[in-house]
Amino acid sequence: MIETREELDAIKKSCHAMVTKSAGLSAGSAMIPIPGLDIGSDVAILMRLIPKINEKFGLSPEQIDGLDTESKLFVITAISNTGSKMAGKFITKKLIITLMNKMGVKIAAKGVSKFVPFVGSAVAGGISFTAMKVMGNSHIEDCYEIALAALEKEWQGLEIIIEPEPEPKPTIDPQDTLR
Repeated sequence: MIETREELDAIKKSCHAMVTKSAGLSAGSAMIPIPGLDIGSDVAILMRLIPKINEKFGLSPEQIDGLDTESKLFVITAISNTGSKMAGKFITKKLIITLMNKMGVKIAAKGVSKFVPFVGSAVAGGISFTAMKVMGNSHIEDCYEIALAALEKEWQGLEIIIEPEPEPKPTIDPQDTLR
């Protein structure tokens, strides 16, 4: 479990770097003028990327199953409240394709633009890079929000008990009693 806000912020930053790298791979495959190659590679990239992000934030299905009942219920509720479609879920090809279909206009534009010589490949790469960044970064923000809510709940559950310092006991000097 993530223990500090600083740790959570570091995870978010490393996930953004993973998304940028994945978006670059997606753009590279989109520039190759072979129909369907870009969509297939985007699905493969997202099938690897999304579970890694979930795991880094402690939101993989296995990690959630390992929580105590109260924490598990809280995390599942937080996932539901964010509207996340990928946090805490087993990532399947069908799920990825469904989410990509919601970005259908961008994907269609990318596919058509590839057939315009030179400039079309660059446009397809740019669209692919942007679409991958949008999907990845959106998922990171959902995971961050869920993990932050869980972290804040954990902080609220900690009772800080400050005990007053005991009153110093008067010391008796043995010499005083003999006088």
